[in-house]
Amino acid sequence: MMKLLCDIYRSPRENEMYLYVEKQQGAGGLSGRVPEKLLELFGKPVHVTTMLLTAERKLARADVEKVMHTVQDQGYYLQMPPVVDDEMRAIAAQNSKLPRG
Repeated sequence: MMKLLCDIYRSPRENEMYLYVEKQQGAGGLSGRVPEKLLELFGKPVHVTTMLLTAERKLARADVEKVMHTVQDQGYYLQMPPVVDDEMRAIAAQNSKLPRG
């Protein structure tokens, strides 16, 4: 069974954008494995948590096996914010107008 201990960082610039890196790399390992241009756009990474990833673990917005393979292959995984299109904005606006009980 594949296991991967990851540090997860959030971007201070972009809501719901996260970087996953292998724990042994630590914060210093970000600059070695994550492209400089990406780190410039990402902003100063803020450590959120350390998590043991396994194939059985569920992640809220990413496929855990894809995350693990990408971290091992390229040194990091970038989780982008969810895409909100005009239709979803309209639905969200309607939902905010519904009475709450």
